Amino acid sequence: MDIKSVIVIGMLVMAAGCSQQPVIKQGSMISNSNEVLSSAAAYYIGVDDVLQVNVWKNSDLSVTVPVRPDGKISVPLIGDVQAGGKVPMDVAAEVRKSLTKYIREPQVTVILTELRSHEFVSRIRVTGAVQSPASLPYRQGMTVLDAVLQAGGLNEFASANSGKLFRKSPEKTNQYSLYLKDILNSGDLETNYELMPGDIISVPERLF
Repeated sequence: MDIKSVIVIGMLVMAAGCSQQPVIKQGSMISNSNEVLSSAAAYYIGVDDVLQVNVWKNSDLSVTVPVRPDGKISVPLIGDVQAGGKVPMDVAAEVRKSLTKYIREPQVTVILTELRSHEFVSRIRVTGAVQSPASLPYRQGMTVLDAVLQAGGLNEFASANSGKLFRKSPEKTNQYSLYLKDILNSGDLETNYELMPGDIISVPERLF
């Protein structure tokens, strides 16, 4: 799956560790930084995902490796580390703990560079009154307009300013209004939100 550098979940282990809809600003994502981190942290690593392990000031120990069928990755000096079924922060914590035997206060970052095991978890869906309803690979920087255009644009039955964006959070599925007519016809990009993995865009038909 061509989705390199999709979700950057670089989390320093030393810094390891919504019911209200966040304020939405034009040109920004529909979330604050805490929501983004929460969504990223909920991703559980699977077999064939590719991880980048960075050890600060120790380039010889920094590697980019796939997760093996046994769920483990190999890290220089410490050997095998269990990654499957864990979130990146937990893997970084395990690497850090093992490296403390050899390095004083190591700083470890784990970045998920390729989503291979969870392809359909990360896809963007565009449904309803579009020319070609689609399930699209997520791309970093993808917006609502990008996804709608890839689905062939709106069809003649679309209620263009009644669209919805659905996004799951750990607690619930959040819903946001989309004004696609304003985006397409007036260049009003207020609701041309940047998408996140798993988002669903729904365009209803007009009531005749």
